Amino acid sequence: MKRIRLAALFSATILAVPRALPQAPPPALRELSSSFENLAAQVRPAVVQIFSTGYAPAEESDSGANTALLTRQTSTGSGVVLDSNGYIVTNNHVVQGARKIEVKLPASNPVHAPEMTVTAKLVGVDRESDLAVIKIDRTGLPTLALGDSNQLRQGQLVMAFGNPLGLEGSASLGIVSSTGRQIKTDDPRMFIQTDAPINPGNSGGPLVDMEGKLMGINTFIFTQSGGSEGLGFAIPSRTVRTVYDQIRKEGHVHRGHIGVSVQSVTPMLAKGLSLPQDWGVVVSDMEPDGPAKDSGLKIGDLIKSLNGREMENASEFENAVFRLGLDQTVDLAVIREGKAVQVSVPVQERKDDAQRFADMVNPEDNLVEKLGILVIELNDELAEKLPELRHDFGLVVAARSSAAPYSGPAFEPGDVIYEINRVPAVSVKLLRDTLDHMKPGDSAVLQIERDGRLMFMPIELE
Repeated sequence: MKRIRLAALFSATILAVPRALPQAPPPALRELSSSFENLAAQVRPAVVQIFSTGYAPAEESDSGANTALLTRQTSTGSGVVLDSNGYIVTNNHVVQGARKIEVKLPASNPVHAPEMTVTAKLVGVDRESDLAVIKIDRTGLPTLALGDSNQLRQGQLVMAFGNPLGLEGSASLGIVSSTGRQIKTDDPRMFIQTDAPINPGNSGGPLVDMEGKLMGINTFIFTQSGGSEGLGFAIPSRTVRTVYDQIRKEGHVHRGHIGVSVQSVTPMLAKGLSLPQDWGVVVSDMEPDGPAKDSGLKIGDLIKSLNGREMENASEFENAVFRLGLDQTVDLAVIREGKAVQVSVPVQERKDDAQRFADMVNPEDNLVEKLGILVIELNDELAEKLPELRHDFGLVVAARSSAAPYSGPAFEPGDVIYEINRVPAVSVKLLRDTLDHMKPGDSAVLQIERDGRLMFMPIELE
């Protein structure tokens, strides 16, 4: 009986103990979750999906052979609406060489309303920063405000939005891993590094702070697996603003320079040059007719600051110059032979990258197969983008094959062809016709202009 009573008592005791019920999350956690939800709801309507079809420069094989100048490609990426009248910023590599661009707009209510796909036109691209602006014929669109990427701090929470692997309207969370990451030592561009998961398809999408301001445009990742490994990189909003404003105003970007080359100061350099410190930036060269030389800067000057901002190394200096506008003047504080000197240098426009012409061609209209080049007939618009030319006619070389189908020197992008065997090259058709009347083994002499100089280019057809 005692055993039975004890067992009954034990059972009753167990039944009397209240079961553990799921606890509500702490108020702070609920508030944090709600803030992320509200942020996503604020940002997502301004993020679009982009589909582009066109031509892009062909990649060389391991052997170096390249049988085509351009290949047809279809790509998808993301974009951000910055103006309610349909102006969208994205990466240049998302729309590079595109002959057709379509934008898929997020529905106001993804569950009950259909999404819309509309055709977009290209406003302009900047190959150097990998940014592009496109426009759709819509008004009243939700937009994102540009923030100031200089205000970002390491460890700050950020969210990345886009369409990774085609999954529309995705969001991910992370922190700022680095506020100014230089990928290559000779590249003046700086990127925001984040561990927020970014995958193919996120390119062109926004990286936003906790206020929903656009701090960067997601651009690329470092990966060994092909997917996100916590090494994502975004173009800072300060660069985005500069490029976006110029493309909207003029269709392209004017980029300035001050005609100076610099190096980072090392202890060995400091000792050999008798510099007062073993860090910073030293002037190593200047263009003979450049603005820096005309302003009194000298080789060997130690640059302490640029427009009041202390310069710690050459990368920081190059990046600061990279973002300068053409209407600015650079105030440099330098040390020369132990004395403080102030130098003011006007910013001047530098030549554009000749590779920019590759975005303006397609194989059907511009290929000269027997020379392995893509050319564009010179017009007023092209002439404005080139230094003063000798003639008002000619064919501008936009791209060339790595394996030329002739024997002789290679063309370079930006070359202007004026004649072939003394026949003026006034059109792509005329150049093709002249070459078609020639046989393998025949010689041809082309007159071209390169970097402001005329030269003859002898070749032998194969």
